[in-house]
Amino acid sequence: MKSNHPVCHKVLIANRGEIAVRVIRACRDLGIKAVAVYADADAHALHVRMADEAWALPGSSPRETYLNIDALIDAARRSGATMVHPGYGFLSERADFARAVQQAGLIWIGPRPETIEQLGDKVQARKIAREAGAPLVQGSDGPVSGAGEVLAFARQYGLPVAIKAAFGGGGRGLKVARTLESVPELYDSAVREAQSAFGRGECYVEQFLDSPRHIEAQVMADTHGNVVVVGTRDCSLQRRNQKLVEEAPAPFISDEQRAQIHDAARNICRRAGYIGAGTVEFLLSNDGRLSFLEVNTRLQVEHPVTEETSGVDLVVEQLRVALGLALSFSEAPPVRGHAFEFRINAEDAGRGFLPTPGQITGFMPPAGPGIRLDSGVAQGDWVPGQFDSLMAKLIVTGDTREQAIRRARRALAEFSIEGVASVLPFHRAVMAEADFCGDFQVHTRWIETCFAGRVAIAPRQLPAAEPEVTRSWIELDGRRVTLGFPAGLFASGPGVAHAASVAHDTEQPGAVPAPVTGILHSWLVGDQRPVEAGETIAVIEAMKMEVQVQAGQSGILVHQAQAGEQVTAGASLAVVKAG
Repeated sequence: MKSNHPVCHKVLIANRGEIAVRVIRACRDLGIKAVAVYADADAHALHVRMADEAWALPGSSPRETYLNIDALIDAARRSGATMVHPGYGFLSERADFARAVQQAGLIWIGPRPETIEQLGDKVQARKIAREAGAPLVQGSDGPVSGAGEVLAFARQYGLPVAIKAAFGGGGRGLKVARTLESVPELYDSAVREAQSAFGRGECYVEQFLDSPRHIEAQVMADTHGNVVVVGTRDCSLQRRNQKLVEEAPAPFISDEQRAQIHDAARNICRRAGYIGAGTVEFLLSNDGRLSFLEVNTRLQVEHPVTEETSGVDLVVEQLRVALGLALSFSEAPPVRGHAFEFRINAEDAGRGFLPTPGQITGFMPPAGPGIRLDSGVAQGDWVPGQFDSLMAKLIVTGDTREQAIRRARRALAEFSIEGVASVLPFHRAVMAEADFCGDFQVHTRWIETCFAGRVAIAPRQLPAAEPEVTRSWIELDGRRVTLGFPAGLFASGPGVAHAASVAHDTEQPGAVPAPVTGILHSWLVGDQRPVEAGETIAVIEAMKMEVQVQAGQSGILVHQAQAGEQVTAGASLAVVKAG
């Protein structure tokens, strides 16, 4: 039987970037060794440099690497790890991964696989919430069979409706249909995103509260019967269902609403037999109607604002709970001050939040009272195009919301990133908006419908090749051993492969440039087919998001790239010739 003393253990972190760095720091605080894993594009990443040791996951795509259960278990076995922390995203809410970890004789840092299955199935989660007395809107009894079933639901209960991944979360595979005509395309897009992000494309449908706030409760539970709601957060400031700014505690809600949220979250988790860190999410309409949304059976990106306002290290508590220890607190800690988290993504807000992978040539974060930075990058690092665009998180805390706002303005003004576009200009604009800083008129579609700020387009960086890892082999004492080398260290030769990306001439008349670096997911208009100016002709998948490509003029579309190819921002995907 394994000891429950932390220093007897070694944690493999089945993730990358900022959250891997965060878990490494928690391990250090407990005296636990931390093991990193990395895809080829992350061979020089900060989490790799910081860990006690690092193991390769050969490949470049998420499916080959951070979604590869066999490769992760093998890395844990070879490294001598005794525990596995999944971080957030990737496999963090996959019951089959949790089960594989346990079957390998390792300790899973998270809820039981059965609990993940229950709550990860959003339809089953709704049933548990209903049994726990949580408030709910109408929804389908199970995954829908196709767009036709979504249309039938919308006709019965009215628009808007939300089409949601049945086995995912975090805004991936979530589409809101506001017209009946948009349902087929949005359903197909939700299925594609769900399949890409979670490996399963099933979706269900429910009523969508228009212009709601997004409020959540942080829960921690242990094996000793303690289920504690650590605090609330507001995560309403979103674009494309992806959060940009979060704060704790959730402001401008009544004591009755806060109590209802706490009670519902606690009852849902008790009923599900929850263990570890989890988040129960709700929507709050502008008329005060509250509805259960989902349970995220993992650590949230925005967990630092709860840490700052509660004094609880949630990652340390995760490790303690996984080792069978009781929580270090048995009731909700008192709230201390107010905190904001700003997600610092490599995206150009002036171009509709287009992802901008590339090399960070300058990275100068702020400092001073009330400032915390959780970063997965440093100056000189690369932001790969294959993964999420999150570079860092700026967390600002004050005694009051007003003080935290003033500190946030100061910190955002100090923060400078060069080499890639970032959302810093957007954050600065938001902190000048009365809707956000005043009586809080923000809702989940506020950016699309009400945001009055103008964000300048970032200078477009010249495309540059990401650092690659090339692999070859040598024979040592009769044993074949694979070696990885930085690309370009040796001349090309047998067994040395190099990635290629599409880069056609964009000066030719009618050229359709790629708006972002990524994978050309699919063509929506066939080769040699007529198109109209402004028509959506293709979809590019970049940093786990779908980006649509429009024709700049009318004519005949001539493809210059194939679906599945890596394309570079600015490269020509096609030419529209005069018809």
